[in-house]
Amino acid sequence: MSRSTTIAEAAVPSPCTGVCRIGAREYCVGCGRVLDEIIDWSRASRARQLLIREQAAARLAMDEPAPR
Repeated sequence: MSRSTTIAEAAVPSPCTGVCRIGAREYCVGCGRVLDEIIDWSRASRARQLLIREQAAARLAMDEPAPR
Protein backbone atom coordinates (compact mmCIF):
# COMPACT_ATOMS: atom_id res chain seq x y z
CA MET A 1 0.00 0.00 0.00
CA SER A 2 1.50 3.35 -1.01
CA ARG A 3 1.60 6.33 1.28
CA SER A 4 -1.06 8.03 -0.84
CA THR A 5 -3.45 5.08 -0.41
CA THR A 6 -5.42 4.97 2.80
CA ILE A 7 -6.73 1.80 4.37
CA ALA A 8 -10.24 2.82 3.32
CA GLU A 9 -9.04 2.95 -0.31
CA ALA A 10 -6.94 -0.22 -0.29
CA ALA A 11 -7.92 -2.96 -2.70
CA VAL A 12 -10.08 -5.73 -1.30
CA PRO A 13 -8.45 -9.12 -1.93
CA SER A 14 -10.56 -11.55 -3.90
CA PRO A 15 -11.93 -14.42 -1.81
CA CYS A 16 -11.10 -16.84 -4.64
CA THR A 17 -9.20 -19.90 -3.43
CA GLY A 18 -8.71 -21.49 -6.84
CA VAL A 19 -11.27 -24.20 -6.04
CA CYS A 20 -13.85 -23.00 -8.55
CA ARG A 21 -16.91 -25.24 -8.45
CA ILE A 22 -20.54 -24.33 -7.93
CA GLY A 23 -21.99 -26.77 -5.39
CA ALA A 24 -25.50 -28.02 -4.68
CA ARG A 25 -26.34 -24.84 -2.76
CA GLU A 26 -25.53 -22.78 -5.87
CA TYR A 27 -22.42 -21.06 -4.58
CA CYS A 28 -18.73 -21.78 -5.07
CA VAL A 29 -17.45 -24.43 -2.67
CA GLY A 30 -14.06 -22.70 -2.60
CA CYS A 31 -14.93 -19.06 -1.92
CA GLY A 32 -18.63 -19.08 -1.03
CA ARG A 33 -19.68 -16.58 -3.69
CA VAL A 34 -22.73 -17.02 -5.92
CA LEU A 35 -22.19 -16.76 -9.66
CA ASP A 36 -23.39 -13.14 -9.91
CA GLU A 37 -20.92 -12.12 -7.18
CA ILE A 38 -18.07 -13.84 -9.02
CA ILE A 39 -18.98 -12.11 -12.28
CA ASP A 40 -19.41 -8.68 -10.63
CA TRP A 41 -16.29 -8.81 -8.44
CA SER A 42 -13.85 -6.87 -10.64
CA ARG A 43 -16.22 -3.95 -11.22
CA ALA A 44 -17.89 -3.90 -7.78
CA SER A 45 -17.27 -0.97 -5.46
CA ARG A 46 -15.04 -1.48 -2.44
CA ALA A 47 -18.11 -1.46 -0.18
CA ARG A 48 -19.80 -4.09 -2.36
CA GLN A 49 -16.67 -6.27 -2.36
CA LEU A 50 -16.51 -6.13 1.43
CA LEU A 51 -20.17 -7.14 1.61
CA ILE A 52 -19.60 -10.00 -0.86
CA ARG A 53 -16.68 -11.28 1.25
CA GLU A 54 -18.80 -11.13 4.41
CA GLN A 55 -21.74 -12.96 2.82
CA ALA A 56 -19.48 -15.56 1.19
CA ALA A 57 -17.76 -16.31 4.50
CA ALA A 58 -21.15 -16.72 6.18
CA ARG A 59 -22.24 -19.21 3.50
CA LEU A 60 -19.09 -21.29 3.97
CA ALA A 61 -19.43 -21.16 7.77
CA MET A 62 -22.91 -22.69 7.51
CA ASP A 63 -21.34 -25.73 5.84
CA GLU A 64 -18.67 -26.31 8.47
CA PRO A 65 -19.28 -29.31 10.69
CA ALA A 66 -20.08 -28.55 14.31
CA PRO A 67 -17.16 -29.05 16.72
CA ARG A 68 -17.21 -32.30 18.66
